[in-house]
Parts: sequence; C-alpha cells; structure tokens
Amino acid sequence: MFLQYLLGFKKLGWDVLFLDRLEPAMAVDEAGAPATIERSWNVRYFVDVMQRFCLDGSYALLCDNGATTVGLSRTQIVERVRASETLVNVMGFIKDEEILGAAQQRVFLDIDPGFGQMWQALGLHETFREHDAYVTIAENIGKPECSVPTCGLTWTVTRTPIVLDEWPCRGWFNGAKGAITTLAMWRGPYAPLEYQGTRYGLRAHEFRKFVALPGLTGRRFEVALDIDPSDAKDIELLKSNGWALADPSDAAGDPWQYRQFIQGSMAEVMIAKGMYVQTSSGWFSDRSICYLASGKPVLAQDTGLEDLYPTGDGLITFSTIEEAAAGVEEIWRAGPRHARAARALAEEYFDSDKVLTRLVDRLGV
Repeated sequence: MFLQYLLGFKKLGWDVLFLDRLEPAMAVDEAGAPATIERSWNVRYFVDVMQRFCLDGSYALLCDNGATTVGLSRTQIVERVRASETLVNVMGFIKDEEILGAAQQRVFLDIDPGFGQMWQALGLHETFREHDAYVTIAENIGKPECSVPTCGLTWTVTRTPIVLDEWPCRGWFNGAKGAITTLAMWRGPYAPLEYQGTRYGLRAHEFRKFVALPGLTGRRFEVALDIDPSDAKDIELLKSNGWALADPSDAAGDPWQYRQFIQGSMAEVMIAKGMYVQTSSGWFSDRSICYLASGKPVLAQDTGLEDLYPTGDGLITFSTIEEAAAGVEEIWRAGPRHARAARALAEEYFDSDKVLTRLVDRLGV
C-alpha cells in the first residue's frame, strides 16, 4: 500500500521521500530473533525493495528513536521535509518532533478507521494531534449512517490509490486449481472496543459468520492467514469447513509474491473487521483494489459501499452468508463479464493518477 502512494506520486512528477521508524525491538534476523540494526534482516529486505522500485535515495529509517538512520542522514531528512510541500503521516506513526516541526503541512492519513476515533472520543488515547489536516479512507465519515466519530475534526476523504502499470489485468480463468482467495490478519493489534453501547469487533468475529461458505457453494476457497497458533480452535474450524490455509510468508512475503498470489486467484472474498462493518464506514480494502485491477472479481462484505461504488458487476457485496453464496454463483455464472468489470472499476475509481491528483487538490497543495 505504501508503494502505491510512493510510485503514484512519482508518476505524477513529485519527488518523494519515504520515512519509517524502526525501534531496536523491531529488528530481527532471518529466524525472527532480535538483531542489531546492522544485522537486521528486515532492514536488508526494506532496502532491497526500495532499490528494486527505483527509490534509492528516496527513503530513510529512523532507528533508536531517531538517533541513527538507514538511508538518508538525519540532517538530510530534516532538510528534505522542510523543502517538501507536505508530510503525509500514516496513522501518525512518525512522532519525531524535529521532523514534524520542519514540515510545511502535516497531514494525518487514517487507513484504519474507527478505533483511533473511538479511543479519542472516549478519552483513552489522543490519536489525532499536531497535524494540520486529516484524511481518512472511511468515505462515509460524518454521514448519519456512519458511527465513526469525527472527534470535532474536519475530515478529507480519499480512496486508496493503485498504480495500474504495476497491476496488469489477468482476467478470468477457470483453471483446475483456481480458488477464491484472500489475505488477512485474523485478529490484528487491537482488542474489541465498547463505544456508546455497541461492542465493535475484529475480523475473526466476522469471519466465523461465513466459515461455512466453501461447503455451501462447493467452490474452492483459500486464505493466506496471519493467525497465532494459540487460535488452534479457529484454525481447525476453518480447515474442517473447507478453507485451504496458505502460508502468508509465501503468499505475501514480498510485493512480487503478493502480486503473484492475487493474480493467480479467480476472485476475492473480502471479509472485513467488525469495526468497519458495524460503523458503515465505507472502508474498502487496498488488497481488494489489487484484485480488481488484476481483473479478479471481488465479493465484498458490505461496509456501506452501496452508495459509493456501482455494485453487481465486478464488485458484489453481501451481508449474510446466503447473499455471499449467491454472489459466488453469480461470479461463476458470468466470470468473464465480472473480470472485465473489475478492471474497469479499478481504472475509474482507484487509478493513482486520479486519486492522488484529487487528494492534493483537496489539501490545497
């Protein structure tokens, strides 16, 4: 997802700088054991990806609370930020006061809507501070049907961009091994949250509602799932209901494996976090956009999408398992048409040229 922004802005002619933070506890070796920054496998991986996407000289990792860096030096970072039109701070992850202070405009980009806003509304965490503008992919925020609190802020809504050149259309195929797939974290970093009398849940809670889908449809389903071994009962539940479990490190170990997994699929089933569904936020997965661009139809759990995008061709929404099963059969009934419509949706609604041009216009950049 970060690459879509970086490469998308570059495609429009912008100079880009990617900043990330790597604390000592985050650095690991190939086996996942703690390592120094100098011996860190994930640092080597990061640098390799940046270089292979021709972003050498356009990145920096802040290490040891910003005391050391990988890539540009700290002085170079501050100079580049000061000369930039804007700093897009994804989820407020960059907290370095000197760097934030050097920015002409600090934009908070919310890619995980609901939890942060509710934490702030409940006084649990001051998620949004020290920024000049606020952007979210919750396209329904502020509407009567959306229960994500605005926290008194003015939100600019955007869609997640995709660089279509990086995602050629593969279209429909009905191969023997073709499966409806997805990639997901079972729980993620947050716990369920109580807000104004409603308990907002995680993807695990939603996924269990649709676990019988393979048996109900007789189709092949496969999920590359980041799930802890302690969730052994859920793993057995998925397997016993016909879900094939792919190794997420094989399916999404790097951007190229990720693309190959998606483009080798027949379609996607998008099961969202309970937070996104229950709030009717209008959240739509950056992963699903990659499926659409690849000419892979998306069967998406409804998060308030019906008024945002045309549905029924290429993108089919569902709220119940019966609706999901009917969507599967519709995709199989007219696969080539849905594949063409999927690509057309990506071109019309998520093309990075359109999305990022609209975003910078709305931000006054």
